[in-house]
Amino acid sequence: MNILGKSLFGAVAAMPAVAALIIFGFGPRAATALTPTDDFASHRAVYDLRLAQSRSNSTVSARGRILYDFSGSACEGYALQFRQVSEMDNGEGKLTLSDLRTTTWEDGAAKKFIFKSLNYLNQTLIDTVEGQAERGPGKVAVTLLKPVDKTFELDPITAFPTDHMRRIIEAARAGKTILELPAYDGSDKGERIYQTLSVIGREIGPNERPPTDAAGSQPALAGLKRWPVTVSYFDKAGQGGDQSPVYSIKFEIYENGVSRALTLDYSDFSISGDLVSLEMRDTKPCN
Repeated sequence: MNILGKSLFGAVAAMPAVAALIIFGFGPRAATALTPTDDFASHRAVYDLRLAQSRSNSTVSARGRILYDFSGSACEGYALQFRQVSEMDNGEGKLTLSDLRTTTWEDGAAKKFIFKSLNYLNQTLIDTVEGQAERGPGKVAVTLLKPVDKTFELDPITAFPTDHMRRIIEAARAGKTILELPAYDGSDKGERIYQTLSVIGREIGPNERPPTDAAGSQPALAGLKRWPVTVSYFDKAGQGGDQSPVYSIKFEIYENGVSRALTLDYSDFSISGDLVSLEMRDTKPCN
């Protein structure tokens, strides 16, 4: 669930890859390899997008598709190729086509995160973001190459996307229902830091509520637990108090990191993402 830049609907990037270094009873994570049963599954997923709800007159219809190609292991690091193409109609004859393409790599020990994204609007490149973040003693150092050459530092507890998801799954297994932490995914010109709030629902057992989408036909998922999760993203630079989230993502997450039943909520409208194709791939175990 994500995993990245932010296009018209592009909050997904934080999706099947979202979590951090501190989460209700967990301390900073040591750089140790996971066992194969605890690692994320390499997979290629396709989600069809459609308008679920419009709370204003500004959005009449929306459709699109997400391609999410995730591979790697705790010892080799995790690579993601992500593409989201979305078309919106405002009901007045104006169509907007958004095409977000992102590639990332994250160290298995959550020490390094490399990212690059290209954002097209109506087939014109409008935004390029490229850089890396590295965790060191007492800080996370970010080096941006595009859109500007810039360096800055983040709080050492700031999460990278894949480790964020790992922490959500750890919390779910431990019966936790709330997780709060700052997160960085290189979105919004590479300078946006989010404060995230994850709400984890009741465990769904392997034989409970069998999925009717592409996840339902995968033997690799049949024996796994999953949890409904809502992750809300707040502007960390914003004022305190009762701040509304910039966006929220709802999904069901399996123990191996595969996500289904997406909903992307942008306040004025929400988008549903149906899992229409899922290819599970072998993940090379750590030696």
